[in-house]
Amino acid sequence: MSNWPAETKYISHSTARIDAPAKLTGQARYSSDIQANGWLYGMILRSKWPAAKILSVNLEAALKIPGIKAAVTVKDGPQTIRYYGEEIAAVAGTSKQACLDALRVIEVKAEPRHEFVVREDDAKKENSPPVWEGAANASAPHVRESGSVDTAFPECAAVIEGFYTTPVQIHHPMETHGNTVSWTDEGVTAWASTQGISSVRDGLAGALKLDHSKVRVITEYMGGGFGAKFGAGVEGVLAAKLSREAKAPVRLMLTRFDEALAVGNRPSSFQKIKIGATADGTLHAFEMENYGTAGIGAGGDSGGGGGGADIPAPYIYKVPNTRVKQSHVAVNAGSARAFRAPGNPPASYGMESAMDDLAVKLGMDPLELRLKNDPSEIRQREYKLGAEKFGWKQKYQKPGSSPGVVKTGIGCAGAAWPAGGASKSTQGEAQINPDGSIEFRLGVQDIGTGTRTVIAVVAAEILGLKPEQITVRVGDTNFPPGPGSGGSTTCASISPTVFDVCTKALEQLQTQTGIADARGENWFVACKKLGVSPLVVHGQWQQGLSSDHACGVQFAEVEVDTETGLVTVKKILGVHDCGLIINKITLESQINGGIIMGLGYALYEERVMDNLSGVVLNPNFETYKLPGIADVPDIEVVLINMPERGVIGIGEPATVPTAGAIANAVANAIGVRVSSLPITPAKILAALGKVPPPVNA
Repeated sequence: MSNWPAETKYISHSTARIDAPAKLTGQARYSSDIQANGWLYGMILRSKWPAAKILSVNLEAALKIPGIKAAVTVKDGPQTIRYYGEEIAAVAGTSKQACLDALRVIEVKAEPRHEFVVREDDAKKENSPPVWEGAANASAPHVRESGSVDTAFPECAAVIEGFYTTPVQIHHPMETHGNTVSWTDEGVTAWASTQGISSVRDGLAGALKLDHSKVRVITEYMGGGFGAKFGAGVEGVLAAKLSREAKAPVRLMLTRFDEALAVGNRPSSFQKIKIGATADGTLHAFEMENYGTAGIGAGGDSGGGGGGADIPAPYIYKVPNTRVKQSHVAVNAGSARAFRAPGNPPASYGMESAMDDLAVKLGMDPLELRLKNDPSEIRQREYKLGAEKFGWKQKYQKPGSSPGVVKTGIGCAGAAWPAGGASKSTQGEAQINPDGSIEFRLGVQDIGTGTRTVIAVVAAEILGLKPEQITVRVGDTNFPPGPGSGGSTTCASISPTVFDVCTKALEQLQTQTGIADARGENWFVACKKLGVSPLVVHGQWQQGLSSDHACGVQFAEVEVDTETGLVTVKKILGVHDCGLIINKITLESQINGGIIMGLGYALYEERVMDNLSGVVLNPNFETYKLPGIADVPDIEVVLINMPERGVIGIGEPATVPTAGAIANAVANAIGVRVSSLPITPAKILAALGKVPPPVNA
């Protein structure tokens, strides 16, 4: 497929991150570190009502607070509030305390609506208070059907029915959403914590009615996004308006509480699955009814992107007779946003749980059931390779047969990421100086995944230099346009672009200097012949150097203490196809991170809302549990290098099958299914009949 070098020195090997020294020494400047001259603090006044009509907002008292330089409202006229924490106004001042004092004295006249709903099952009731006027909270189900489900199920030798649920998951990046924005007569400059500098520029330009050329967005470093940091956001627009009013830069970074309320989450899912197979284990019929909530956000198919509540089903397996009904349930909570492999982790969890339950009914090894029904040749290869390394045949035992109080179990699950691919409009440039130094400039952002290093590795390989000899500048909309970092598209977008820039650079050096091969040792000789003027070379994404669609499988081994209900994940083995590996060590880091995120989804994470106040009750890292270093198991990563496919992304598929594999391992250990995430000690004990089921479990 591709023209990538067959033998490589850096590509497909491990290169230390070129930005590691800056991060380790604290020199790396994140958006939350920016302190432009004369900068002010910005803070947002959020609604204390989950449903209300805002009649008026009076900012006069706030503007009289010492140190306050500006105050603005979200809307000029009346405003309808649909969730606790929705933005109403914002202030900018010389200190945090001044801003806090100003927020307290803003006069808001409102008509609170005392009826609201924050739980999906409550919202589905016919008499539930509507989140949106004139519309039912539960959308009419949309149906997809193939074959003849009603006649197929009676033909099955084994049929199981299960109800598998997943909670709302909050993104919670280490660096919260926010910006430092400076609005001057020359235009707007925003230092943004974003996955898409171009989308932030477009959003600010549109909201502020400015030409795109008047808006510059810079992201030197950013501390995590996971799909929720695209676009300017309300906070970005408010920071810009405050800067205009105050005639000074404004830094408005959200609090951890804000993160839990207003800037995205993964929708919940409530999956009623019926699945059947013939006597030899061939899947024959599948039926699913699913609903979930994206808060006040819209529904829609999330199989490849977006923040809707639908999930892809039946997930990855081939079933000739299917019926899928899905609906979206609105509640008075912040809108969902895309979250790492949107739709796929809950789909994998539900389907893979049902597959293991069906295997028990059939009396089959669950791995054999997967091999029989998975149409992907790549996943077939991954399952077989992973099973051998994991020792599946030696470790697998009948569910619940593990002896003793602390029981062990194993499970597996598969993943697909059908989107990905590349942004074909990606461009880049390199400035080659007479002293041989070279600087690459791309309007892409490094969100922590090693994009700078990928650029340096590709350039060093093609030019015959060392990665440390390549200067990389990214994260500026003044550079040639690059892709947003989402959907596993970044590496597949920029690698072919850098390849093209390098190829053209060598061609132009040959033309200008007469040196036939300017790579390696000849590079500096050729550059000297440029004279005093640097050579600037432009390039763009090229067809045939990258592709899309990634697969992966994971195996989990757990211990379950049947007296305390504690689940300890001992080992995760992940086997993933990677197309052409660019940098092995950062690729492994991506997969490790995806597995750890999936572990949190399986065992710990769940947004808890108060149905009396509409507030998120666990908004911080003390009450919203994320995996810590003590929770991380032994992780083994097996990479399948497929250079013939070109470059593909790995950000999404690494997180997808983790929860399903862990859930199946738990069921294998204790002999009974815990059918809702997260798998807490209370749910384990309830499944074993030792305590009553948790409320709302």
